[in-house]
Amino acid sequence: MIQMLNNSFHSDPVEKVLNKLSSGISGLSHKEAKTRLQDFGPNEIPEKKAKNPVLIFLKQFHSILIYILIAAAAISFFVGHAVDVYVILAVILINAVIGFIQENKAEKSIQALKRMIVPYAKVFRGGKLLQVHAKELVPGDIIFLEEGDRIPADARLLEVKNTRTVEASLTGESLPIDKDVKVLPEKTGLADRKNMVWMGTFVAGGQAKAVVVFTGIKTAIGKVATSIEKIKKVKGHFEKKTAILARQMGIIAVVCAFIVFLVGFFARGFEFSEIFLFTIASLVAGIPEGLPAVLIIVLAIGAHRMAKRNAIIRTLPATETLGVATVIATDKTGTLTQNTMNVEKIILPGEDEITVSGEGWKPSGDFSQKDNIIAPLENSRLSKLLHIACVCNNARIVKEEDEKYKIIGDPTEAALVALAEKAGLKKEELLEKEKRIDDLPFNPELKYRASLSVLVKEDRKKEIYVIGAPEAVLAHSSFTLWEKGEKKITQEEKQEILAGIQGLAKKAMRVLGLAYKITPVSTDNLSEDLVNDLVLVGVVGMLDPPRPQVKEAIAKARKAGIRVIMKTGDHKDTAVAVAKEIGMIGEKTKSKCPEVLTEQELLKLSEEEFEEIIKHISVFARLTPGMKLRIVETLQKQGHIVAMTGDGVNDAPALKRADIGIAMGIIGTDVARESSAIVLADDNFSSIMNAIEEGRTVFTNTRQASSFLITTNFAESISIITTMLLGLPLPLLPTQLLWLNLVTDGVSDVALAAEPSHEDVLEEPPRKAKENILSKEIIPFILIMAGIMVIFTLIIFNTYLPSGIEKARTGAFTVMAFTQLFNVLNMRSLKRSVFKIGLFSNNFIVASLIASVFLLAMVLYVPFFQGVFQFAPLGLLEILIIILLSSSVLWLGELYKYLKPKNLLY
Repeated sequence: MIQMLNNSFHSDPVEKVLNKLSSGISGLSHKEAKTRLQDFGPNEIPEKKAKNPVLIFLKQFHSILIYILIAAAAISFFVGHAVDVYVILAVILINAVIGFIQENKAEKSIQALKRMIVPYAKVFRGGKLLQVHAKELVPGDIIFLEEGDRIPADARLLEVKNTRTVEASLTGESLPIDKDVKVLPEKTGLADRKNMVWMGTFVAGGQAKAVVVFTGIKTAIGKVATSIEKIKKVKGHFEKKTAILARQMGIIAVVCAFIVFLVGFFARGFEFSEIFLFTIASLVAGIPEGLPAVLIIVLAIGAHRMAKRNAIIRTLPATETLGVATVIATDKTGTLTQNTMNVEKIILPGEDEITVSGEGWKPSGDFSQKDNIIAPLENSRLSKLLHIACVCNNARIVKEEDEKYKIIGDPTEAALVALAEKAGLKKEELLEKEKRIDDLPFNPELKYRASLSVLVKEDRKKEIYVIGAPEAVLAHSSFTLWEKGEKKITQEEKQEILAGIQGLAKKAMRVLGLAYKITPVSTDNLSEDLVNDLVLVGVVGMLDPPRPQVKEAIAKARKAGIRVIMKTGDHKDTAVAVAKEIGMIGEKTKSKCPEVLTEQELLKLSEEEFEEIIKHISVFARLTPGMKLRIVETLQKQGHIVAMTGDGVNDAPALKRADIGIAMGIIGTDVARESSAIVLADDNFSSIMNAIEEGRTVFTNTRQASSFLITTNFAESISIITTMLLGLPLPLLPTQLLWLNLVTDGVSDVALAAEPSHEDVLEEPPRKAKENILSKEIIPFILIMAGIMVIFTLIIFNTYLPSGIEKARTGAFTVMAFTQLFNVLNMRSLKRSVFKIGLFSNNFIVASLIASVFLLAMVLYVPFFQGVFQFAPLGLLEILIIILLSSSVLWLGELYKYLKPKNLLY
């Protein structure tokens, strides 16, 4: 009977584990495996279905403003205004199509980033090694693992042979983990269970036998994936603010229409049919029909700009929300760093430290000493070290079709190959000259690997090459290599070498020693006994280097008032070293708090202490998914808008809970991407700052475009109420109002949506989360502009009224249209003069003004449109006078900005 009462397989001996699982070293029988498959189900994690395009389209209609437009269309239908109905429905449809195209395009981009997973596993069934579909694995199966395999299930190791795994996607640990079968204490954390392997991680080297203990949703990765569904996603900042704006506009429109009806019907005694026309006109005037479309367009343009800067937007509102982020909680590996291992330092006994440059796995870089570039192959000692580095490993670097480089094998060994190739050595060419005849793979107990090579074409000299932990290599060395040959190592030299090793280790570098030994030609087999009296050539220090632009991006974030937090599953020392190198922490840090805290240290704190420490600590190490989630929730509780980055399944819960989840597109897992709103196509932290810059511009453009629309609608509503109170006829018909709101406003709004940023938005602090689009600082400007528009509209209307109602409405319509066009120039910036920005600096604005004037001329002078909209022709002089009067909107707007610059937010 299979016993799976707990998951403490790591704390049980192998025999007890097999007994619990009713299994044996030869594996399960086919019959038993089939029975268990029925009991436990397939070994797979149910994938979240791709978004249905129909649902994506229908989602675009879920908005208060859209509901108000639908209501306006319904009222217009019942009163027989068919043109109004068609126009409003067209606006609603256009809005939905724009939103659908952008979100559906983003989903396709995410699908393109997903990597194929080979779904097969090597398993012992009935004593025979077979290859089966990974989903057919069951608890108790004995699996065989070797270098390059993706581990198909959670399993307890039974036998290991130099086994190393890469578990970054689950634990955040960036370096390969050496595995063994030793029993561990029950309370050992998942990241430190060296006798276990985990579904979804990789074998970096060696071989192993393991017994499957958990499959499917019961695995560590499965538990995280399923827990995501229980996490409540917070409502986005943009949704909140646009909902408030829609509610404000809806209330104003309905109240104005209600006032018109009450005053007109009861106080002025209008006929019901007449006052109903006034009421509908007031409602149409008060509702910014173009606002839903322009909000979508602003977001779509922002998303397009972000995509050009390597940030793919999955949900449009995230475009703006990123612009108000106050905290970025970022992963280390692959985001702040390059997710490679680069040799950066070389120490040769008695010489100055050598620095090596270069990025990623690309075999190009410089070697320098004392800031002077050197030719590495001209230094015989350095040349020997590079030779050993290249030959004594199993890794390869391959150039792919897209000109990018990928590695096959252990990242540490690949770093040594890249080092040698930077100097001009080619592994393939070296292996043609000498043949490896035996090998000792890396052994965690011996702490080194060794190989026996023979020269093929020369005197068939044989050499043993050794690479490993520097202390271990040094302990087996009796000599050092100098320009004039080998020299007996002294105690003083040993101390100097150890000091150099400690110096590299303090920088969180992984340090390796490289040595060799000439062995008799008769030697054909390599054993531990031969690894002695080595000649130490030197040591190298390697690390996963920070991305080149990250330090500048961190400084930019700090200048922008954004706090950056590093949360990693990696070790403390590594986290601190990277944080110091990129400027996250340093000597200028005034806080008395420690530089870094681990999860174990955080768990010892009370809730009050935890909340307080989160305010001050910027680097967290050895974190599990639950702790990452708790940190995000605490920051949100403190009032922060949190942007969270991640690539692994361990990041997914926090990604979903954050205000903006940002997943890695290259190294990110599918689970992480599905939990995010934004995907970085290049996995680069600098791209986040670029996206934040665009996000802030999106908010600015949203505010400017919305203010432009609101000004027009408010002016139209006040014009209608005023004429009714004065006992004058309706100045603008509903169809005329719709033209102004949808055509004149619509063309201009699209242009405002494309307005570039006029200031360095990253030099300003983030906007307060509570700040609305329609803020108290902007209202005075809107009221003044609307007031001017109302005054000139009524003056022209009253002036032309004796000439007939059609001409009066034509004049009022023309004034309202041209004041709108001049107000477009005002709204390009709510802070700076349009003349400082440049009248022609936005080609979209220029094009929109030309198009608007053309459309205005068409509707005023083409007979068909004159009939539809009930217009009378105006003379050239009349038009020029109206344009002159309308331009006062621009001049007064400029005066207001000059006098009150601090009261306006850009």
